[in-house]
Amino acid sequence: MSKPIVALVGRPNVGKSTLFNRLIGERLAVVADRPGTTRDRLVAEAEWRGRAFDVVDTGGIDPTKPGVSEPLSLDSADYIPQIRAQAEMAAASADVILLLVDGETGPIPADREVADLLRRRIRSESAPPVLLVVNKCDNADRRKQALEFFEFGLGEPIPISALHGTGTGDMLDRLVEALPPAAKMEDEDDGVGIAIIGRPNVGKSSLLNRLLGEERVLVSPIPGTTRDAVDTHIDFEAIPITLIDTAGIRRRGKVEPGVEKYSVLRALKAVERADVVFVLVDASEGVTAQDAHVAGMAIEKLKSAVVLVNKWDLIPATQADKTAFTLHIRQELKFLDFVPVLFISALTGKGVEEVLPLALDVHEERLRRIPTSEVNRLLRDAIERHAPPTQSGRRLKLFYASQVRSDPPTFVFHVNDPKLVHFTYKRFLENQIRERYGFLGTPLRLSFRARRESSRS
Repeated sequence: MSKPIVALVGRPNVGKSTLFNRLIGERLAVVADRPGTTRDRLVAEAEWRGRAFDVVDTGGIDPTKPGVSEPLSLDSADYIPQIRAQAEMAAASADVILLLVDGETGPIPADREVADLLRRRIRSESAPPVLLVVNKCDNADRRKQALEFFEFGLGEPIPISALHGTGTGDMLDRLVEALPPAAKMEDEDDGVGIAIIGRPNVGKSSLLNRLLGEERVLVSPIPGTTRDAVDTHIDFEAIPITLIDTAGIRRRGKVEPGVEKYSVLRALKAVERADVVFVLVDASEGVTAQDAHVAGMAIEKLKSAVVLVNKWDLIPATQADKTAFTLHIRQELKFLDFVPVLFISALTGKGVEEVLPLALDVHEERLRRIPTSEVNRLLRDAIERHAPPTQSGRRLKLFYASQVRSDPPTFVFHVNDPKLVHFTYKRFLENQIRERYGFLGTPLRLSFRARRESSRS
């Protein structure tokens, strides 16, 4: 079940990264005093009053123009179309939009343009609600000045200081009220959702067309052709499958201004809806930092995955060493050591016939359930093989364990003190589970709970 998506929209240097850090409670986004500091697209889960949601910090639009050495002023007409394009995609993809403006500078043309766009969009029933957040209201005078933003016609401005936390509680109360109702568990169908993700121009649409046997999706050598997530329903071996082609994902520093930035939102939604994710890698370029970023999105969402090395036909026969390239993948994507790797050419079709059968195998692994008796037998064997560690003179004790759910597979270990569980021993237990039961291509969730002491009479 996917979580609501909250998008932070606004021009550079209004404090989006600072607010992002405040909302998620961690300093994951880099913050500095100059525009354009944020270089990585960041998505993280936040929670307020029991409601969980994903916050997307998109970074500011780069207010520089090709061929111009000096940055454009933030009220430049050349700058406005970029923020309008961001807002358009946010309005089409997010569940709630936080339009962040600067209480220190007051309203400027770029703010008015995007506010006008969002005001027109919210007249549609399908448009997400917009909260107007005035940042940098660090004192009483600034909070009064925030009333200037009433002119935007987006309701009452919410004055906050993302840096100091002032007003953020009231903002979050308003945000939770604006979120769509908590979704009930739904079983739309018994099919398998497969998202195809990767950097721009690695061949996602070409793969989809090859799987379908027809030109269903536009294919172009120009990166970024696909802007929306496209769902296509097929039956394969009597199993309904939904193939989700997505816009190419880049690290934020590589994303072109405008529409492509917010196409990441739709890719995120595609990953949320998927059971299995195909992570495409370009064989001619090798594994890049952007590939690790894309794959990390799927694993962070606990989705099963398959790495597809596309364009293998471009590799000369003398260099086409699959074992060496697989080792390269394992070294660069260490967190995907449990994920299968398949070499294909979407252009020629070679290897593509193995793609869907492998995805279904991985999906079956995702649904695997291990009886409690077998889990505890594995636990006893693991303890005999490698005794639990000690910490500050206290030894970790594992009493019993069970698999409490599948999709994704989740194991709960009852211990004397969860704080004694070192990450290396957690990894050891995960490896023991995989060694015996596989769970090919599927992340495992291991939880450690303190066993309640039974009261003595």
